[in-house]
Amino acid sequence: MKKSRTMRWVLLLLAAVALGYYGWQRFHGEDQATAASNAQKAARNAVRVSIAPVEKTDFPVYLTGLGTVQGFNTVVVRTRVDGQIDKIAFTEGQEVKQGDLLAEIDPRPYQATLDQAKAKKAQDEANLFNANLDLDRYTKLGEFATRQQLDTQRSTVQQLTAQIAADVAAIANAQTQLDYTAIKSPISGVVGLRQVDIGNIVNAATQTGIVTIAQIEPIAVIFTAPEENLPYINEAQTIQPLKTIAITTDGKKPLAEGKLAVVNNQVDSTSGTIRLKAVFENKNHALWPGQSVSTRLQVNTLKDATVVPDEAIQHGTDGLYAYVVNPDNKAELRKVKVSQSIDGRSVVDSGLSPGQKVITAGVYKVQPGTLVSTAVASSDPAQPKVRQE
Repeated sequence: MKKSRTMRWVLLLLAAVALGYYGWQRFHGEDQATAASNAQKAARNAVRVSIAPVEKTDFPVYLTGLGTVQGFNTVVVRTRVDGQIDKIAFTEGQEVKQGDLLAEIDPRPYQATLDQAKAKKAQDEANLFNANLDLDRYTKLGEFATRQQLDTQRSTVQQLTAQIAADVAAIANAQTQLDYTAIKSPISGVVGLRQVDIGNIVNAATQTGIVTIAQIEPIAVIFTAPEENLPYINEAQTIQPLKTIAITTDGKKPLAEGKLAVVNNQVDSTSGTIRLKAVFENKNHALWPGQSVSTRLQVNTLKDATVVPDEAIQHGTDGLYAYVVNPDNKAELRKVKVSQSIDGRSVVDSGLSPGQKVITAGVYKVQPGTLVSTAVASSDPAQPKVRQE
């Protein structure tokens, strides 16, 4: 009887223990499920943003401006003799080399003048030969020839000698005039639109040219900079020619890279600017005479600058600021100072440190302390714009 009662108490005790363990497991299981549910709810409520790292890198400092492309040399080809154009030897827009034939003027009148000058020289040479023979005869006669006859004959020889020298000059001039009937390119470049057609009479005194040639390899860009930047330009130019970049006027496509060649010798007092000239090799003909371009003149390079994307910099009533994502994925507001900005990047002088992550998209949803879900912007244009973290 007593043994049966003891067994009953043992069974009751075991049942109570089992019941307590079951209740403990159920209680803690519900607590873990609640915690997981809360975490999932918090993750769903996190603000989705894009971030980018704060970098430490060299940053070029540019002076920007507007410029106009000019041919390195530009020549209006005109005739140097009068006559009728018999031939046009170029195609509009063609590239020509120095010395290439462009046009021909009827050469026959000038060939006739040259032949006439040569004939005159031959005649004077024959007269000189005869005069020299007479001089020899008078000399050999000695006392039988009067002194006046001898002096007169020497003078005749000298006159004919001078006449032959004049004939040589006349031949050279006639040959030059004949050569001018073949109009050749004085420089290498690209020809423009033809101004005169075959069959027209051209005159050396007229100002209308036959065609214009512009040298485009190399080519020049004339642009301006504010006069207050002149000391920095001159100082940097003494070290080495400053790099100049030509870009389309919309700022989207770089066209060519060259060097600053000339700083004008006078500031324009009416506009407060200085004219500058940069030279570009232009092998791909990206620059064309008369084209308007934007220019960037590199006057300095900031070493180990703190750089962030422009999208990270926000404007507030108290100045500039940016949001940094801390290790708990919460947004922290940082006031910043920016000194330079170009090509979508800004130099931050204070407020941020290299290695931090700043919010670049979705900032309008963020407040200090906001939990965020981040996506990192990719710097490789061939890759997707963001990747999840």
